[in-house]
Amino acid sequence: MPLNLAQKLISAHLVSGKMIPGTEIAIRVDQTFVQDATGTLALLEFEALGVSRTQAELSVVYVDHNLLQTDYRNADDHLFLQTAAARYGLVFSRPGNGVSHQVHAERFGAPGKSLLGSDSHTPTAGALGLLAIGVGGLDVALAMAGEPFRLVMPRILGVRLTGKLPPWVSGKDVILELLRRHSVKGGVGKIVEYYGPGLVHLTVGDRATIANMGAELGATTTVFPSDAVTRRYLAAQGRDDQWRELAADPGAAYDDTDEVDLSALEPMIALPGSPDRVVPVREAAGRPVHQVIVGSSCNSSLRDLLRVAETLVGRSVHPQVSFEVNPGSQQVLENVAATGGLQSLIRSGARIHQAGCLGCIGMGQAPASGTISLRTFPRNFPGRSGTEGDQVYLCSPETAVASALGGEIADPRELGVCPDPDLPDRELINDRLLVWPPPDGSNIEVRRGPNIAPLPQLGSPEAEMVLEILLKAGDNVSTDDIMPAGNRVLPLRSNIPAIADFAFTRLDPSFPSRARRAANGLVVGGTNYGQGSSREHAALAPRYLGLRAVLVKSFARIHRSNLINFGVLPLVFADPADYDRLEAGLTVTLRDAAGQVSRGNEVLLEVSGLDRPVIARHHLTAREKELFLAGGVINQVRQRQTQP
Repeated sequence: MPLNLAQKLISAHLVSGKMIPGTEIAIRVDQTFVQDATGTLALLEFEALGVSRTQAELSVVYVDHNLLQTDYRNADDHLFLQTAAARYGLVFSRPGNGVSHQVHAERFGAPGKSLLGSDSHTPTAGALGLLAIGVGGLDVALAMAGEPFRLVMPRILGVRLTGKLPPWVSGKDVILELLRRHSVKGGVGKIVEYYGPGLVHLTVGDRATIANMGAELGATTTVFPSDAVTRRYLAAQGRDDQWRELAADPGAAYDDTDEVDLSALEPMIALPGSPDRVVPVREAAGRPVHQVIVGSSCNSSLRDLLRVAETLVGRSVHPQVSFEVNPGSQQVLENVAATGGLQSLIRSGARIHQAGCLGCIGMGQAPASGTISLRTFPRNFPGRSGTEGDQVYLCSPETAVASALGGEIADPRELGVCPDPDLPDRELINDRLLVWPPPDGSNIEVRRGPNIAPLPQLGSPEAEMVLEILLKAGDNVSTDDIMPAGNRVLPLRSNIPAIADFAFTRLDPSFPSRARRAANGLVVGGTNYGQGSSREHAALAPRYLGLRAVLVKSFARIHRSNLINFGVLPLVFADPADYDRLEAGLTVTLRDAAGQVSRGNEVLLEVSGLDRPVIARHHLTAREKELFLAGGVINQVRQRQTQP
């Protein structure tokens, strides 16, 4: 039977289960990575598992999120990560070396490998033919301990590409068009696989942007074939020996299909509030702009920055615009400089930042109040920029530079001839900020600053769970809503008691105090609950405050897994109309919690003041039931270790 590429990659790593959509499978993990916003917690969890050294072929720690050292906390955490990496056998990418996704593509990504990363944009590596999946840090810790990764077999959405991108249109416009068609929920439970004759015209940088923002579709991951384009990229990185050809078999079928004629695309832009509020740039043109940022986790490749630099030759940024560039890596910046592109950027009035995520995660680069900010970032959830009431638009580097020049949202096609940068056959390789671990790290002391707190102890579910509805939320609640990003909150990532004070405060500032008073709580939500970042703090911090269950219309994949990993029961309304019957303050009783969860898929919730109970479904697999009953993964592992 012909297999598509996603099936081939899964089959090559399959440990258990069958590739039947909707059933649980387990896959072998070749590579792992964590980044600093999630990595401190992940490595604390790895320590709790009692394993002396990573069991993966390659494990990497990237410091790319919390680069601002405004006090001791980030610097302390960087030291913790570096010493823990040396002790447990991980490569350490030092602060300023670059964004995990860009550096991993340059130095480590190899076609055919499987990769698990504690960052929702880990699928970026799918641009090189990897099976790359974003997960919570605890899942990465388990993979480092040698455990397979378990997930529900996704459906495969095959997107056939035809034609060739017109001038001034790039990979960002492709994924924005997919978001316009399918929304932030359209990829849930799916792997997106691109194929077709149009692929040959997409650079690895284009593919990386498309794969990166597949996370905004809610997709499990995105995969591209490994072809001649991939080979040229790896050769430029001095790693052509790691290339192998990978593609779907002729005649392979897909569970769902779509088709994009690249030649028919035009510059697109996502309006403030959500990555799927997409319209053609021409419909938003003319709105005044005060900040434009190119770079971060997508659109920070060498090709992207060179196109911006060449567009700026002989031109100056509009005086009202702060035009900022976040290179994807030091290597990208060095190669831009070698071509003369850095001089063009500086002379035009661009502000060059260190290689890292920065404003994408709310670490600096907050826009002025009441102004428009154009960004090539993957997300524009409200307030994520660090400015309340922000107006963040998502666009391509081409649209970004055109708008920076004009001081208003502008269609880049109005600039005339589009530059087509010549990429070098061999880039200047810069891996000086990669620190390789010693063969034996057992004698290395892991340095722990005062902000690093032990993992909280979590109990197993009581026989009868009496829960107060602490919050009723709507659709598309993001992990930014649950656990805000930004320079006030993220430095507390190693201190769950402290970071818990910010849980749900974007939706209700009183949530932490009310949760502590209630002791045991439940949150009610709408569809696509928990979209966005993989940060497991959005599950663990509320659990620390007493959250025991979440009842929604539907979950985003990573957040649902994170809830289960920490012993929070994920429930879905059997009848979505029951959502309207519930309000904050009501008391919900789940009798014989362990028995109800163990016996089947449905549980009965008795709600104070309602004349009939609410029926909910948990959709837990047998393994997930065990996790919930144990109170989470760490409890389960500890229980196994104490058994004779």
